[in-house]
Amino acid sequence: MTHEYLDLQTVAHVEGAVRLPGSKSISNRILLLSALSQGQVAIVDLLASDDTAVMLAALRALGVQWTEEKTATGTIHHVTGVAGVLPNKSADLFMGNAGTAIRPLTAALAVIGGDYTLHGVPRMHERPIGDLVDALNAAGTNVEYTGNPGYPPLHIKQGKITTQRLSVRGDVSSQFLTALLMVAPLMAKEHAITIDVVGELISKPYIEITLNLIRRFGVKVEQNGWESFTIQPGQVYQSPGTIHVEGDASSASYFLAAGAIGGGPVRVEGVGKDSIQGDVRFAAALAQMGAEITMGDNWIEARAHGPLKAIDADFNHIPDAAMTIAVAALYADGTSTLRNIASWRVKETDRIAAMAAELRKVGATVEEGPDYIKVTPPAALSPATIDTYDDHRMAMCFSLVALDGALRKGAPVRINDPKCVNKTFPDYFTAFAKIAK
Repeated sequence: MTHEYLDLQTVAHVEGAVRLPGSKSISNRILLLSALSQGQVAIVDLLASDDTAVMLAALRALGVQWTEEKTATGTIHHVTGVAGVLPNKSADLFMGNAGTAIRPLTAALAVIGGDYTLHGVPRMHERPIGDLVDALNAAGTNVEYTGNPGYPPLHIKQGKITTQRLSVRGDVSSQFLTALLMVAPLMAKEHAITIDVVGELISKPYIEITLNLIRRFGVKVEQNGWESFTIQPGQVYQSPGTIHVEGDASSASYFLAAGAIGGGPVRVEGVGKDSIQGDVRFAAALAQMGAEITMGDNWIEARAHGPLKAIDADFNHIPDAAMTIAVAALYADGTSTLRNIASWRVKETDRIAAMAAELRKVGATVEEGPDYIKVTPPAALSPATIDTYDDHRMAMCFSLVALDGALRKGAPVRINDPKCVNKTFPDYFTAFAKIAK
């Protein structure tokens, strides 16, 4: 079978502005909260991608009604909330490779109860969900594995919440805690529910997104640092009326890095200094590498300010955007070390292994550990065919290798399976071509 590919020629200079697609993390959280709430919700600028399509299809299969309205400025999705009571008590749900869809949906269906099966692509069946299922079942739900224990596919039956405290590990994926926080109000019918975090909580900015959105839907969460969260009884999600989806800050990273490497200025629109997404901190990491960054309420701009400096930093708080730093490191003046990124290993692919393999193809010397990667750039970048591992971020990151930087020229690259960007940013390569001069 022949795989599609895209050839990128070297780019001497980048400049321009890019309007970002909606955030995947925010889009799928808002979809589920809208479905669970009382009233009609109008969602503006929802991301159109594989992962949101998976969530929309699942909600429809569960009996949640939604319509899509095209306007002059974009799309509005109108969702009719079911106030925590799903019309369809049984459904077979295909979740693709969408972690932001399967994890919170598993929690919601387990707490509501019924007869539901959830499954996805083969890689989804290798992505852990055991810590979430253990926490739910310990609370009284009835979730069974129909394949490998600890992983999807899942069969959810009727259970009964019998506890007022749950605990979940925080060091594998923040999506487990996000899922429990989102369904806590459904559990807290008569008693308060407290969720304890066991161990170090990773990717805290993603939990901040979750808490921000839960509060926008009218539910109060009491927070004891990052150790525990309590939801008082009797709270119901209420429609906020109209809610806007911010531009995707992880997607912004490729364009900001392009500006930092290839001249600039490159401006991203749809996310800015008031963003609720932690990945805007990516801009600070670029600044540390010597890029010139400016920010407004709804935009961020990056330009080169001489050669990039090597970086040695902890990227636990921005694991997705950190992948872009690993490629930007090819243009730095020495060895860069990205630390505390163990979560890369349980993403769409094992991203530490994948990143190391593809960086070596373009000439870098790479050392990989369980939770770190060290990148030493070559004297000159080599042309290469980049494998993308059905991982949208690999395809987007490695487009940057075509850029001419201050210290070394870009190299032509062939990106295999470029359509994997449909997961979050279907128009990525078109947008990239627009800033290439």
